[in-house]
Amino acid sequence: MWGCFRGTLSRRAQESAPGKDIGDPRDCRPAGLAWRGPATDLGRNCRGSAAVEFALVAPVLVLLFTGMIAYGIYFGAMHSLQQLAADAARASLAGLNDAERTDLVARFLDENASGYAFIDPRKLDVETVSNPTGTQFVVRLRYDAKDLPIWTLFKDLPLPGKQMSRTSTIRVGGI
Repeated sequence: MWGCFRGTLSRRAQESAPGKDIGDPRDCRPAGLAWRGPATDLGRNCRGSAAVEFALVAPVLVLLFTGMIAYGIYFGAMHSLQQLAADAARASLAGLNDAERTDLVARFLDENASGYAFIDPRKLDVETVSNPTGTQFVVRLRYDAKDLPIWTLFKDLPLPGKQMSRTSTIRVGGI
């Protein structure tokens, strides 16, 4: 409650001023409030209290920092996957029919997927669909994220699934 009390006078200065009571440097209470006697010595010594507090708080902090790193990597990969789906859908606009749009998406992914953070193009699964009226074109990407480094950080950390899926829909033919 009081924090560790550190005497301001050196041992030599204490001996030269015998009437000046500054308390015991190991005492947790300020001078004048410290009781003397063998029964109260047990609660007065607070050396090592910082080490005990650190031992109690450190595991929680390590878990929090590990979780922040893991989820940061996961969200970064998820954002890259969503951006890749949106960019592939935009690239498909130049196609005149569904087959040409699908080919444009595949070519775009082959050329550009390796430039997105945390995305390995070999683990990317692509599905392209056009709605029945032909007014919208959908690019759906699935990614196997089991090789991201987050799964080895901490075994007991609750993490999302290892399969990511993002979809981007674009209107065909302008406004």
